[in-house]
Amino acid sequence: MAEARAIQRTARQSPYKMRLVIDQIRGKDVNEALALLKFSKKHAAKQIEKVLQSAVANATYLAGQERTDLDVNRLHVVSTQIPPGPIMYRARPSSERHPNRIRKRFSHATVILEERDLPAPKKERGKKKSIPEPGKKPAAAAPTAPPAVPAPVEKPAEAPKEAKKTARGVKEPKKPAQRATQRHTKREDKKEEGGGPKKDKGGKH
Repeated sequence: MAEARAIQRTARQSPYKMRLVIDQIRGKDVNEALALLKFSKKHAAKQIEKVLQSAVANATYLAGQERTDLDVNRLHVVSTQIPPGPIMYRARPSSERHPNRIRKRFSHATVILEERDLPAPKKERGKKKSIPEPGKKPAAAAPTAPPAVPAPVEKPAEAPKEAKKTARGVKEPKKPAQRATQRHTKREDKKEEGGGPKKDKGGKH
């Protein structure tokens, strides 16, 4: 079947608002497109729905003229067009007696349908489960060997903490007793060099 189309002239809606709705049904089948337009909240959806239903009626009429079988479920929206229409100008008074121009835009809607083959159902991946016949018992599954348990791995023995400290070269702190003895010997050497304690010159003995 050749493509069927429907055209609406001078729809009272701007082209921008019409394109927001008609772009959603492009490439979809008729049933899905009609369901989308029916539950849409856009005002332009009502006008586009009428154009789509008219295109479906034209397709059935052409099939009857050509005496060919037509499955409506196989119709798809091939292309859609929204060219701009005429503009109606109005005026609104503003400050300093200068009127503001108001543009009320119109648009044309075109919907083209074509018959396509339905997509083939997807095959389920995976193995098919065998269904046992009535009166026969299902075959018992073959026994499976238990999984092999890996042998435990022995950890190397750790060295004692004292040996680690010595290997790293930790310096031992000096003992305080040795420092005290060194200071005491220095004081004694000074006294021997001076010859005893000094006497006061003017003091009484």
